[in-house]
This record gives sequence, structure tokens and C-alpha cells, in this order.
Amino acid sequence: MTALPLQGKTALITGSTQGLGLAAARQFKDAGCRIIDNGFSGGKYIGADLRNPAEIEAMIRSAGAIDILVNNAVVRHTASAEQFTPDQWNESLAVNLSAAFHTIRLTLPGMKSRGWGRIVNVSSIYGQQGATNRVGYVTTKTALIGLTRAIALEVVGTGVTCNAVCPGTTETPVHEATIDALVKSEGLSRMEAEKKFLSGKQPTGRIIPADDVAHLMVFLCGPASGDINGGIFPIDAAWSAG
Repeated sequence: MTALPLQGKTALITGSTQGLGLAAARQFKDAGCRIIDNGFSGGKYIGADLRNPAEIEAMIRSAGAIDILVNNAVVRHTASAEQFTPDQWNESLAVNLSAAFHTIRLTLPGMKSRGWGRIVNVSSIYGQQGATNRVGYVTTKTALIGLTRAIALEVVGTGVTCNAVCPGTTETPVHEATIDALVKSEGLSRMEAEKKFLSGKQPTGRIIPADDVAHLMVFLCGPASGDINGGIFPIDAAWSAG
């Protein structure tokens, strides 16, 4: 029987109630991790409001020793810069960026003391290029890459690594709803609707499975990942290569 690569490790995954975060929780569990979920779906999830540093700190305290941290939680607001409200801007900064800083600063001491830790920040294709009507999302996802690089240099030699993944358009409830609407309103097949939705973006014209991105995260935390630190990993079907 093959040993589980992350047996006995504890992973905290923010925003893990649906979409990519939920896929990551399942894949890390399959790799042997104890999972600490964060979100607002009740049940087993820790419903810490990531806009509030005090709630983030309480979540980290209640979780115990955290070996793997996946900063996945995100909010998206669609508007041009002049129509983007101050509340939307502040929420984007708090959830998409500041929450990652707080979870990192609070979990790093324990990781360093144990001589092992893995941090994965979920950026985006929009952390590598701009887009209209996404000022909060583009800004915060770009900043996450800078945060990743800064932390990676700080943890050299400690047994801790920090990397970022940059997915293209991936399976999420929001994207699924858009594609379903195209299928119904225009009489398209699923494949035709995906191609239309992704036209001018993802070269394959296909949505990236959330499990594929989650598998990459697990690899970055696995036995072969010790020298992978400060990496920015696109998983976007060559979108960023164009």
C-alpha cells in the first residue's frame, strides 16, 4: 500500500466551502491531511470573517498546529475604477490580500519551530496581466505574487516554502452559472458555451478542472517540493504565454 504523501499534516484552506477551495480540501484530505476548512456554510467550517484580523487570529488559535496553509479565499467585484465603491475596494484588499498576510504571519512561527511548512497563495491569470472592470481583483492578485516572493526569501533555510498558483478560468459556481445561462439562452452545447465564454482568453476554449489546480497545490506541498520556493505557477492552458 502506497503511503499518503502528507500523512499526519494539518492543512488550513481558506474559502473552502465551494469551487477551487473545496477541490483543494478534498485533494489534501486524500493525500493524508487533517483539513481545517474556512467559509460560511456552517457545519464543519470555521466561519471566520476574513475581513476581520481578530477573527483570523481566533481561527488560527483554534486550529492548533498548522503545517500547510492555502490562501484561497476571494471576493470579486466587477466595475470600472470610477464605479468601484470604497467599500468594494476595502473588502477586496481585506479578503484577497490582507487575510493572506495575517494567516501567514500567524502560522509562520509554528512552521519555523517545527522546521517544516508549506504556504500556497492562490493568485490568478489576472495576477500576471491586467483586465478591464476588475480593478480590485487584478490589484490584489498581483500583490499576492509580491507577497509570495517576499515570504519565500524570508523563509530560506527554515524548512518552510511559499509558492503561488495562477489559475486561468477554473470550475467555480460563478463560471458554471454563466455557462449554463449561455446554454439555455442561446441553445448552445456545453462545449460551444465554454468556447464562447472563453473566447480571446483561454486558448483551449475549455474550463480548467478545479481538481487539476488542487493537484498542483498538493504537489507543491509534497515530498519533492522542498527546493520549490518563491515559484509562480500558471495553470492556464497557455493563456499567459500569449
